[in-house]
Amino acid sequence: QGILNFGTSENKLCFDLIEERLTRPDMTYLEPDLFQYSDTRGTRSFREEIAKFLTDYARAAKALNPEHITVMNGCCSVFATLSTVLCDPGDGYLIPAPYYGGINSKTWLYGGIQPVHVPLFSEMTDEESHPFQLTVEKLEDALQRAKKQGIRVRALILINPHNPLGDIYPAQLLKECLEFAHRYELHVIMDEIYMLSVYDDTTFTSVLSLDCLPDPERTHFMWGFSKDFGMSGIRVAVLYTRNHEIQKAVNQLAVFHSCPGPVQHVLSQFLRDRDWLDNVFFPTNKKRLKEAQNILVDGLADVGIPVLKSSGGLYVWADFRKVCKKSQTFEAELELWQKLLDKKLLISPGKAFYCYEPGWFRLVFSDSVDKIHLCIQRLEQMLHITNKASSTADALCNPEKDSSSKPSNTPGEDVSQIENIIVY
Repeated sequence: QGILNFGTSENKLCFDLIEERLTRPDMTYLEPDLFQYSDTRGTRSFREEIAKFLTDYARAAKALNPEHITVMNGCCSVFATLSTVLCDPGDGYLIPAPYYGGINSKTWLYGGIQPVHVPLFSEMTDEESHPFQLTVEKLEDALQRAKKQGIRVRALILINPHNPLGDIYPAQLLKECLEFAHRYELHVIMDEIYMLSVYDDTTFTSVLSLDCLPDPERTHFMWGFSKDFGMSGIRVAVLYTRNHEIQKAVNQLAVFHSCPGPVQHVLSQFLRDRDWLDNVFFPTNKKRLKEAQNILVDGLADVGIPVLKSSGGLYVWADFRKVCKKSQTFEAELELWQKLLDKKLLISPGKAFYCYEPGWFRLVFSDSVDKIHLCIQRLEQMLHITNKASSTADALCNPEKDSSSKPSNTPGEDVSQIENIIVY
């Protein structure tokens, strides 16, 4: 009877597996030192397990050094600390849009730095093979625009697999982006929090797997347990950087973002149990993700909503533009979001991700089959009412205000209406 939350990116598909593993004796055997003050970077044993895990599962070109790892309470903390260490207030960072909008507040609160959007669009050019495709040319254009505006760009943030597109960067594009950053002496922050949430046969290339980075001192990797392990409430994330000075500065702030010793012990046991990871958790998680994604995509297709082809993450990027066809504006998008919420269905509007095209929404599929079917049912009811009403009145849009079929504003303007939309 309550609101269905298909807006928060949480993996709810494998708690039964996690619960069973948590009941084993090794999880409850705790040493006294875990309840004492420990290294704020993370306990040595935990960082060693993380190094081994990422070396294997990210297919790292060479073994990761535990001394280059800092553990914090969530990727938000990693973004916040890196922003103040890498940049000065007023500096900017390049980021392809749409993107996870929560990055803005995390980088602003500590560092006072601003996003420089690299707009991606659904309409493809002759040189592009799929919608919302990132290219180095688009990075160049955005960088030059920032320079003309007097913004000093210090970093490039890439999310791979992408949130909210569900896209995976090909290895060649990843290398080209790193070369671009190297040319302009930009730091690269690689957010790979969905690294192991890939549910088809697409090859995922971690930045850790590249055997020759153009600028290893300016390349920084982050990952966490929230998505791939379905543990968003655990609040544990990892920063891996080979830049000693940056890590030294980050570690000064890590004292405010440290993780409890008992939590680090429990997660070490998860990482250490390769038999369980390889034969139980990851195969089952991948299977359930794919099944849930298929159910949601098929259900959306049945009600006439296409989605962008995706390979990773916990969500789909869905095209609701035809529902707002009389006025493709962000105001119309927000009205549609509110109408869905009135039908007790919460999904995330594109403006929350700074999408430059109104009418796109992100729907999270990593939930039970029953809830996915109920989501489609409520969506169908809303669309039926909307279609019926549109024959006599403009239920979603006011064409007299804007009949140009063009966005009335850009996603960077007037975001006050969506400030209370929580998007993870």
